[in-house]
Amino acid sequence: MRQKTLCKSWVVVINMISIARYNESLKSQWDEVVRQSRNGTFLHLRDYMDYHHDRFVDHSLVARKGNDIIALLPACIDSDTLYSHRGLTFGGWIVPMRHFDVTTMLDVWQQSTMYMKEQRITRLVYKAVPHIYHRYPTEEDLYAIFRANGTLIESNISSVIDLDEPLLFDRGNKRNVNLATRNNVSVGESQDWEKYWSILQRLLMNKYGRKPVHSLDEIKLLQSRFPENIKLYTATLHDELLAGVVMYYSGDQVAHCQYISSTPRGRELKSLALLFDYLIKLAANIGFKYFDFGISNEDGGRYLNEGLVVQKCRMGGRGIVYNTYSINL
Repeated sequence: MRQKTLCKSWVVVINMISIARYNESLKSQWDEVVRQSRNGTFLHLRDYMDYHHDRFVDHSLVARKGNDIIALLPACIDSDTLYSHRGLTFGGWIVPMRHFDVTTMLDVWQQSTMYMKEQRITRLVYKAVPHIYHRYPTEEDLYAIFRANGTLIESNISSVIDLDEPLLFDRGNKRNVNLATRNNVSVGESQDWEKYWSILQRLLMNKYGRKPVHSLDEIKLLQSRFPENIKLYTATLHDELLAGVVMYYSGDQVAHCQYISSTPRGRELKSLALLFDYLIKLAANIGFKYFDFGISNEDGGRYLNEGLVVQKCRMGGRGIVYNTYSINL
């Protein structure tokens, strides 16, 4: 029978596994666990997570077995609810490549639940890491959610290309690529973040009445911290910027699109088709497994932008889901 011990430092210990809140002294250990994990990405490194420390109250969890860290939960807290960190697209339990099976996950889940109850947390909102980001199968947490009677509360559909066997552009997009090429549109990496962010902000405000999630200063800060993971690519005609895409590169797994936009002139010259053709081929040549166009939803997945998802489908994208669960404690 497992024994329970509650420590004054709010560490919960059962079966030699303990749960405690992250603190800054653990930064280097946290980052090393993420780098060696099955399902962590650069988004889960503290230099990425902590850039918006003023927006969210971090309450990430660290699971240990003895003295060894065996799992991490990027999280923040609001009132009596613990969230998979709201500054991240996803971030469930980050687990190691070896010596961590479903029985260990169930122990971690049980002990973290006890920890949360001791902290008077009554609900966990959990954003699982989509399988395309796994370096090795890692869905033990989904089984634990089932065992905890978790409820699916959000499901966003993203369009993804399997770069080992990519589906080709349809005829319309092939024509668009040829048209942009004939019009001497050039594509490639760019450092002109200021000009692109001006175009992006104007487009988002005119079309949706909102600003980008990241300000110009924030995206430049993140790019300076992760220059190999965050890159801007643009389509230009002479000195005129026509379109752009910010790419997030996660290990050798996923090339993910962020902040896609085009000017009216760019749309006329079909510059995004040429830019995506370039980016997909670049990701495949580098050795990525998936090219992710990003989600096409609003309102937690209840609204589907059908026109947008059809465009991505015509370039070879097919659906995977980004799921969020609610667990009452």
